[in-house]
Amino acid sequence: MSDANKSTPIAVFGAGSWGTALAILLARNGNETRLWARDSNHVAQMQQDSANNKYLPGIQFPENLSVYTDLEEVLEGVLDILIVVPSHAFRPLLTQIKPFCHQHTRIISACKGLDPDTGNLLINVATEIMGDDISLAVLSGPNFAKEVANNLPTATTIASHDQQFFNDLVARMKNDRFRVYGSDDLIGVQLGGAVKNVIAVGAGMADGMGFGANARTALITRGLVELTRLGVAMGGQEKTFRGMAGLGDLVLTCTDNQSRNRRFGIAIGKGQDLKQAEAEIGQVVEAVRNAREVHNLAIEKSVEVPICDAIYSILYENVSPQVAAHQLLTRDIKFED
Repeated sequence: MSDANKSTPIAVFGAGSWGTALAILLARNGNETRLWARDSNHVAQMQQDSANNKYLPGIQFPENLSVYTDLEEVLEGVLDILIVVPSHAFRPLLTQIKPFCHQHTRIISACKGLDPDTGNLLINVATEIMGDDISLAVLSGPNFAKEVANNLPTATTIASHDQQFFNDLVARMKNDRFRVYGSDDLIGVQLGGAVKNVIAVGAGMADGMGFGANARTALITRGLVELTRLGVAMGGQEKTFRGMAGLGDLVLTCTDNQSRNRRFGIAIGKGQDLKQAEAEIGQVVEAVRNAREVHNLAIEKSVEVPICDAIYSILYENVSPQVAAHQLLTRDIKFED
């Protein structure tokens, strides 16, 4: 994509913290950027404030960032669509926007999760709805929205099988504060974004129970093993899980309280019930759904994921964090794989 073509608008669907941060990044880079949100009251407030003070307070929008609630209007003349909604909203949204798309539409997913209806990767859902010829890409961390919006140094991963689409996305997104790494492993990059959320809840729970740095580090290290096992069984590349979208995103999400999944885990570890903990976060905690999706996927692929299974048992089977931790610590001794 040449600089002259940067005026081609890009639509960002999802005005949570991450979607808004990416929209701000794109607009700062000279792209005509359109941010869509479902809630008309939220849209009206953002239009009035020229900011998303609900999720990124005090960060002003660039002049070339506009906010919409009408689907047809936001997609007029758009080639590239960046989707940044909770994973359970991905399928309904694609179904809604399909009538306003065309044969050259290209979709990048920055969602962290799987399809709750089928357990499929979201890239498979996109192909199912939009057709086999659709150009797809996946963007994954390690990134925190607030740091990107504040123009702090960041690196991210974009995976695509369409080299031109990847090149165009790099041209839209990269700058001297935002570095992009490429990948052709859409499966691994997307799965990393889902599994790390589950492990982050475990790391948060361990800290909430006062277990210390040793336990947190063990959870991250063995969590990476579980992610790699499941990812390879799904068809992902092992090197992906050692990189930015695997180890990088896992460490970020497990160790910093900007992660809502980690904060959710801390609250559970301190004895809060699930509804209270999720309500205090104030945004969707993807790990709640991810835990069920990963659990089911591991059963389907016959992959051993004891940490993910322990988080599932806490969230869905009323097992206490203390009992789940005891069960993990007293498993049969084995050689590290």
